[in-house]
Amino acid sequence: MAMAAPAPAYEWRTVLRHRAPLRWMHWINLACLLALVGSGLQIFNAHPALYWGVASDFEHPLLAITAVRGADGRGRGVTVVGRVAVDTTGVLGVSADADGRMVQRGFPGWATIPGPRSLALGRRWHFFFAWLWAINGACYLGWSLASGHLRRELAMRREDWRGIGRSIADHLRFRHPLGEDAMRYNPLQKLAYLGVVLGLAPMALLTGLSMSPQLDSLLGGWLALIGGRQSARTLHFAVMALLVLFTVVHVLMVVYAGPVNGLRSMLSGRFRIRWPRAPEAGHD
Repeated sequence: MAMAAPAPAYEWRTVLRHRAPLRWMHWINLACLLALVGSGLQIFNAHPALYWGVASDFEHPLLAITAVRGADGRGRGVTVVGRVAVDTTGVLGVSADADGRMVQRGFPGWATIPGPRSLALGRRWHFFFAWLWAINGACYLGWSLASGHLRRELAMRREDWRGIGRSIADHLRFRHPLGEDAMRYNPLQKLAYLGVVLGLAPMALLTGLSMSPQLDSLLGGWLALIGGRQSARTLHFAVMALLVLFTVVHVLMVVYAGPVNGLRSMLSGRFRIRWPRAPEAGHD
C-alpha cells in the first residue's frame, strides 16, 4: 500500500505589504531622485571640483575631475582625490559624446540630464525636482506619523538592536525571513530607512539651500558651523553619493529577495511569503 506523501512544511500566503499612499510616494521619490542626480551632475560638470571652506582653493581640491594630454597627444581623463590621481578616461574627465568622439567632461553625457551640456537647464530641472522631492518627503513624514507607520514599522526597539548581528548573518547566508518575520522590516532595513529619512534627506536640503547667497541671513549660522559655502557644496555631493549607494543596495536587496515579488508589492501592495504550517493534530 502506497504511503501518503508528507505535507509540506510551508504554505504560500499573499498579504498586504505596502499601502497605497506609501507606494505612490515611493515611486515619486524614485523619479525625483533620478532627476536630481542627473541634473546635479549636469551642474557639477560646470566646475568638476570640490573644496572645503568658504572659497575655492584651486591648488588644493578635495576632488577634481579633469583632463590632461597624454604622450600620444590624446586627452586623458584624470580624477584626483586628495593627492591620489587615477586615470579615468572613458568614464570621468574624458568620455565619448553622442557621436563617439572623446570630449572633455566631468561626468559622461549619459549620466546627466536634461542633455549632455546645459547648465541653465540643469539648474531649472534640479530646483524643480528638489521642491517636488521635499514636498513628497514632507507628505511621507506626515503620513508616517499620522498612520503610525513610523512608530510600528521603522522605530528601533530593544529586540532590533539585539538582532543586528543575526540579521547580518542571515543576509550573508542568503536566508529569507518566513511567516511573521517576513511582514516586518529587519533591523538593517530600519537603520537604513531611518538614516535616509532623518539623516541624509534633511542634510541634502540644508546643504542645497546653503549654496544660495540669498539665504545667508537664514542659514548663516549653519554655514559657519560647517565651514562655508564650498563645504556645503562638498557635503551636498557626498550626500548625493550616499543616496545613490542606498538606492543601488536597495535594488540589489530586492533582487536578492525576489524581484517579481518585490516589484508586485510596490505596484499592487500584495506580497507573497512562505508561512510555516501548523502541525496537524495526532489521532488517538
